[in-house]
Amino acid sequence: MAGKSQLDLRSLVGQTLILGFDGTTPSAKLRTMLQTLQPAGIILFARNIKEPRQTWDLLRECQKCVATPMFLCVDMEGGTVDRLRDVLEPAPSVADIVAGGNRQLFRQQGRVIGQECCALGFNVDFAPVLDLGFAASRSVLTSRTASDNPKQAVVYAREFLRGLTDVHMLGCGKHFPGLGEANLDTHNELTTIVKPWKKLWDEDLYPYRSLHRQLPFIMVAHALYPAVGKDKLPASVSKKWITDILRKKIGYRGLIVSDDLEMGGIQKVMPMGRAAVATLKAGSDLSLVCHKEQGVWEAYEATLKEAERDRRFAARVTEAAGHVLTFKKKSAAMPWRRPAPTQKVVDKLRRALWEIGEEARIAGLQIG
Repeated sequence: MAGKSQLDLRSLVGQTLILGFDGTTPSAKLRTMLQTLQPAGIILFARNIKEPRQTWDLLRECQKCVATPMFLCVDMEGGTVDRLRDVLEPAPSVADIVAGGNRQLFRQQGRVIGQECCALGFNVDFAPVLDLGFAASRSVLTSRTASDNPKQAVVYAREFLRGLTDVHMLGCGKHFPGLGEANLDTHNELTTIVKPWKKLWDEDLYPYRSLHRQLPFIMVAHALYPAVGKDKLPASVSKKWITDILRKKIGYRGLIVSDDLEMGGIQKVMPMGRAAVATLKAGSDLSLVCHKEQGVWEAYEATLKEAERDRRFAARVTEAAGHVLTFKKKSAAMPWRRPAPTQKVVDKLRRALWEIGEEARIAGLQIG
């Protein structure tokens, strides 16, 4: 793997981006974008995923376009956020799994979800959700949260992460510093969470404080927290939240990634290019741009232009890219070692997903 000293500025900027795209096969346009940008990773959605082998082929062909191992990402929580439900078997929701209170089932869910992600060629699952299930966010987060009790949320998340780790799948805690009190969907709107610092620290930040050594990634939310800091910026572009609180006060040493910069929660504050620069300046390692090719190019070009203009920002880009490259070099999940999924493997996964769903259903009935 090329070290940061061997990469030019353009390639270093690429190592601060995880991008999404349209299509189920790598088009000539996509290959050109990957070869030019040399991104840190890609993320697939249901629009990209039609069959197990097709998904594996797509990820492998994309990796061939990039010199360094990529983060091959997917959102697989179970329940409403399940990108693989149509090609395998629906995974039970977090709420269904935790209803029975069985810690072994929490870990089993992480392991089975990790196995299905591995089988299709992924190495990063943007899960678990660490937001607390308060009443304010129930209509938005629905069954994605484990509990309104931070300690119970940690019990679930720790076991889920252990399950992912069992099969060399990287997990991600989201959405820092917490959307448990958010009554608006950050995909569409900028939400403001009016909550004093002490309560945020004791409740919403408790999972991050407890799990900061177990989380390979932490994803930062596009939400305002007016009781904290003077910058009045969403957490995803706030140095107060990312550098001062997450890095320094909590002591997190893993990779920090912004939530999708195409979401309404940040687009209502600043355009794509400015947001990509701002999240890096605030202390993030990675920007996530999930949908439009134009947005990916805007983020890349704005970051490159600012790095060429400002030596201090160029140093920040180098630092972030170095953090990414070092992580990749050390991670057992990164080299492409995923064998193509056979029908036997697919059938076994479908059975495992069905079984864990049944276990969750029966456990929930027994508790009820």
